Amino acid sequence: MLDPTMVELSRWQFAVTVLYHFIFVPLTLGMTWILVIMESVYVMTGRQIYKDMTRFWGKLFGINFALGVTTGLTMEFQFGTNWAYYSHYVGDVFGAPLAIEGLMAFFLESTFVGMFFLGWERLSKRQHLAVTFLTAIGTNLSALWILIANGWMQNPVGAEFSYETMRMEMTSFADLIFNPVAQVKFIHTVAGGYVAASMFVLGISSWYILKGRDLAFAKRSFSVAAGFGLASIFSVIILGDESGYEVGDVQRVKLAAIEAEWETEEAPAAFTLMGMPDNEAQETHGAIKVPYVMGIIATRSLDEEVMGLKDLMKEHEKCIRNGMIAYGLLVKLRAGDKSEQTIAAFEKVKKDLGYGLLLKRYTPDVIDATEAQIQMAVRDSIPDVAPVFWGFRIMVASGFTMLFIFIMAFYYNAKRVIEKKRWLLRLALYGIPLPWIAIEFGWFVAEYGRQPWAIGEVLPTFLATSSLTVTDLIISITGFVIFYTILLIIEMWLMFHFARKGPSSLHTGRYHFEQGAGGVLADQPRQKAEQEILP
Repeated sequence: MLDPTMVELSRWQFAVTVLYHFIFVPLTLGMTWILVIMESVYVMTGRQIYKDMTRFWGKLFGINFALGVTTGLTMEFQFGTNWAYYSHYVGDVFGAPLAIEGLMAFFLESTFVGMFFLGWERLSKRQHLAVTFLTAIGTNLSALWILIANGWMQNPVGAEFSYETMRMEMTSFADLIFNPVAQVKFIHTVAGGYVAASMFVLGISSWYILKGRDLAFAKRSFSVAAGFGLASIFSVIILGDESGYEVGDVQRVKLAAIEAEWETEEAPAAFTLMGMPDNEAQETHGAIKVPYVMGIIATRSLDEEVMGLKDLMKEHEKCIRNGMIAYGLLVKLRAGDKSEQTIAAFEKVKKDLGYGLLLKRYTPDVIDATEAQIQMAVRDSIPDVAPVFWGFRIMVASGFTMLFIFIMAFYYNAKRVIEKKRWLLRLALYGIPLPWIAIEFGWFVAEYGRQPWAIGEVLPTFLATSSLTVTDLIISITGFVIFYTILLIIEMWLMFHFARKGPSSLHTGRYHFEQGAGGVLADQPRQKAEQEILP
């Protein structure tokens, strides 16, 4: 029997490393495109201030990029160290997009990041802009291949189990790439990164405006962030709705858990706004429902029902019983009985083999599982609802708060009165953590919500681990937490340090007219300086 403590510690270690890593990823994804916008304006206008904006925000991007790479490499090694059976069982499929990401996207972005920082004096304006653009393409391609791999974990298309190799084998690379879950997840994730970068620039620019320093620089940075952020937050909300539709189509358990829907919702299905989910009683106390909304999100209709967790568990019970049959036939095949009858019978039920493997938690002999063990496996086939339910609502609340900030920022910036709206500037400054809160909870919902599966309906999480000891895992988790916390402290210190120094740190002198407009080089003639501070 598997040690449940070892499984839980393996999950905690991976969760800690992923959540730490994803502190750095969103800013990298979004900041590159903000740099492209700023440098494009510099190339078109030739104005020094836009070059300064690109270089200053690029410096903060570089700090974040370096730490993101460090944490990302460590995370990937865990597939071999902590999830050895996972790597064996699905490595032929899961490894392909990760290999492409490393060979194509990661080396592309790493190469051009170096050229971005070292090429200002060696490349022409247009050449350097091309480098910045390719850096942005590289970072987003990297996200694409990683999210294709993650999307396959959620919706394992384009692959089948082979009884001869006892592994999942790829049947269609095209299906893997164009997996609808992966595509929606990619666009939703990168748009979330654009929001994070916009909020970051907006908040720091607000601080400069509140302090009355480097105003020309700050106002222009604020303008870029407000416009890009508003477009991005609308994209996140619209694509979040599309993600809900895809979840409703292929991950019905996750959708029901997000809504804490225990009973099947008759059409038109209502959306549970608030309530207290109770896993033991299998009900949601004090549920406040909004009519019609769930039907629109999950089915794009008002005449289709949304299945609840209780009815889904009834379906899972049938799948578990079929999985027991599939397991018994697999034993026969492995013993040498490869008759046409046995193979044909196995092919009919092999899609439910993963459900049969849920019984491995309770008995090594799946074929002879008792009725009590089957019922325990049925209960295991859904996640703990409360964390998913509340995690989703924290994500949504953070998202709509940012929508309000970006709408107000865009509106008052367009009216050229933003420096008078100190309440909004403070809100933007204090709102810098909001995208990270939304993103981290969004990933939690995505990953915790698909439990008990490492690969959806194929491989249970508790079977995917390596043969480690509890002591090994405690030592490694402690080491990762200490190391990653040190990296996070370094990142925060460097970010605060360079943000406090401001754009004036790019030059040997201070900026003229900081109290009035800022952003003008001390070594420029006064006439040129005055031209720079004009709108």
